[in-house]
Amino acid sequence: MPSRFGQSKTVRTFLGLLSVTILAAVIGWGVVALGFFDTQTRHAFQLWTILCWVLFILACFLLRRVHQKSVVVVVLIGAALVGGAAIAGPPNTSTDSARYAWDGIVQEHGISPYDHAPNSHATASIRTPWLFPATVATADGTEKCTGTRVFSTYDSATHQRLCTTINRPGVLTIYPGAAELYFVAVRALVPFAVAYWPFQAVGLLLSLAITGGLVVILRRRSRDPRWAALWGWCPLVASEGITNSHIDLLAAGLAVVATVLVANGRRWFGGIALGAAIATKLIPVVAAPALLRRQPYKIAIGAAVTFVLFYLPYVIQTGPKVLGYLPGYLSEEGVDNGSGFALIYPFVHGKATTVVAVLILLVVALVVWRKTDPADPWLGQVVMIGAFLFVLSPRYPWYALMLIPFVALTGRWEWLGVGLAISIRQFWPIANIRLETLSVALAIVVVVSIRRSGPGWWGRMRGPGVWAGSGRLGRAPADPPTPPATRPSSRGTPEQGTEG
Repeated sequence: MPSRFGQSKTVRTFLGLLSVTILAAVIGWGVVALGFFDTQTRHAFQLWTILCWVLFILACFLLRRVHQKSVVVVVLIGAALVGGAAIAGPPNTSTDSARYAWDGIVQEHGISPYDHAPNSHATASIRTPWLFPATVATADGTEKCTGTRVFSTYDSATHQRLCTTINRPGVLTIYPGAAELYFVAVRALVPFAVAYWPFQAVGLLLSLAITGGLVVILRRRSRDPRWAALWGWCPLVASEGITNSHIDLLAAGLAVVATVLVANGRRWFGGIALGAAIATKLIPVVAAPALLRRQPYKIAIGAAVTFVLFYLPYVIQTGPKVLGYLPGYLSEEGVDNGSGFALIYPFVHGKATTVVAVLILLVVALVVWRKTDPADPWLGQVVMIGAFLFVLSPRYPWYALMLIPFVALTGRWEWLGVGLAISIRQFWPIANIRLETLSVALAIVVVVSIRRSGPGWWGRMRGPGVWAGSGRLGRAPADPPTPPATRPSSRGTPEQGTEG
């Protein structure tokens, strides 16, 4: 007959699996039935997003009670369930994967993605129906574009109305060289007529690989592997990394690989991985300060050479047009006039806002570089990437994907509030909502971080080693202790043990 303790372990494991199964079911239902671009379901989509985060928090709470021996299995099964649910339907908050597919398709035809915008007549012969649906005739004889995620534009030569699922169809691509190679590699596996699911399938594989990698890293660092669920079960990862297939998922994985390599003393290879990450999304450049404390020239040279090599084929074919839409995008996001920096703009206006933002990031980068232990750079990455997100205040939640693996590796759950705050801005496009949500998220990070540090936190901040994962900072809580049978000590008092 099973012991009472055995039954307790079984019940805890069952509750952990049940909670993440419910989370996956709700995610799958929303992906199939709801869509942010559908105005009739907009409010239902917002409520669904909040519900997913609530269920995620509940599932992580119940995971704390799962016995240590079952944790890895529960985390990996949960990641597979959540990821599988996320692939159940088409993209629902973004059309970026349509651009990914188009960039891959034009490259398969020997055309540089930096040469022509999607509405260019030069690529008219390779337009696929799912990326360029036909126009619909109206009663008055005019033509219009209909359908979810469908934009209206004009052919660059004939000026005829053109319908497309690619956003910003009149501008060149913005994505760097490594991303473009990823796009063509994924699209080379399927016929042109296949729509969104290839990027979702590869996104699922990447997400699961990162989850498994986090488990391995955590165990090798003698930390609790259940923290990997902060990535594998996170609704933001499921939505923006898998359902909407954002390239940030690959960039996040490469940033983690670079940090692992540098932490293990393999700085040349770490620099190569960092360069590949930067050549995927540019943003991973903010991961550099935490890696440059020791022998920085190896990392810098490795990253620079790798970045150049990924761009070189496109520069040879296209020339300076490889910058694509990047300058226009920075202007669109308010970087040039400072309006995009939500936490700074209320106090400093105009171009001075951008200057202040850059100065803040330089100061944070200097502190991270100075305080990070080269063998334990995880918390430094959280602080640097998190500070970048707070300062940049992006409109798009998928920018936070690069932060989440490092949150999992440090157990600094409070930084997940950054991703949630940005998500709220996307779903409720109200004027001041970004300032308010980011302010709340920042306050939570500051308060919880000070509380973690305990008394004398300012003195420790000034001393060496504060960014290391050892000690109280960043240590994952152990599996809930269960005292074994007591035995009398030499002093006649019971000695308590802890569960292994």
